[in-house]
Amino acid sequence: MAQDVKPTRKNLMEIEDRIELSERGHDTLEKKRDGLIMEFMEILDQAQDVRSDLEANYEDAQRAIDMARAMEGDVAVRGAAAALKEHPETTTQSKNIMGVVVPQIDSTKVKKNLDERGYGVLGTSARIDEAADAYEELLASVILAAEVETAMKKMLDEIETTKRRVNALEFKLLPDLRESQDYIEQKLEEQEREEIFRLKKIKAKKEEEAKAEKQAEAEQAERVALEASD
Repeated sequence: MAQDVKPTRKNLMEIEDRIELSERGHDTLEKKRDGLIMEFMEILDQAQDVRSDLEANYEDAQRAIDMARAMEGDVAVRGAAAALKEHPETTTQSKNIMGVVVPQIDSTKVKKNLDERGYGVLGTSARIDEAADAYEELLASVILAAEVETAMKKMLDEIETTKRRVNALEFKLLPDLRESQDYIEQKLEEQEREEIFRLKKIKAKKEEEAKAEKQAEAEQAERVALEASD
C-alpha cells in the first residue's frame, strides 16, 4: 500500500489527518465495545434467572395440568381451556441500549382473575384453577424470556460488529496508514538530502567558477602590468 502513495507533503498531511481520525474512532469504538460487554453481562445474568424461572414454571405447569387431568379428566380440562374468551395480547416497543435497539414486550390479559377465565367457577375444581394459574405464570415467563433472549442476541451481534471494526482499525487500517506515513517521510527525507547535496554542488561550482574568474582577472591584470612596464 505504501508504495502506491505519491510521496508529497500534501499526501503526508492527509495521511496524518486520517491517522488522527482513525485513532479517535478506534478509541471511541473500544469504549463502545467495553460498554456493550458490560451491558451484555447484565442482560446475561438476567437471562440466566429468566431461564431458571422458565424451567421451574414449566415443571410446575406440567405437574398442575397432569394433576387436573387425573382428577377432573381431559374433557373437563379441555372444556375449561376452550371457555377462554379474552386471549393474551402483546405489544412490542423498543428501547435503546448504547445505540442498540432492543425489543420491549408489553403483555396484557396474561394473568386473569377467576371470573375472567370464562369457565364456571362452581362447575370446576381448584385443580383446574391451579393449572390455569401455572400456565399463566409460564406464559408470562415465556414472554419475558423472548424479550431478554432477543435483546441478548442483538447485543451480542453489535459486540461482534464493533469488535470487527476495532480489529480492522487496529490491525489493518492504522498499520497501513502508518506504513504509508513512514514511507512518505523516508522519501521526503531522501529528496531533502538530495536537494541539499545538489545545492552544495551548485554552490561549490559557483565558488569554483568565481575563483577561476578572479584568477583569470588577476592573470589579465598581471599581463597588462607587464605590457605597460615594457
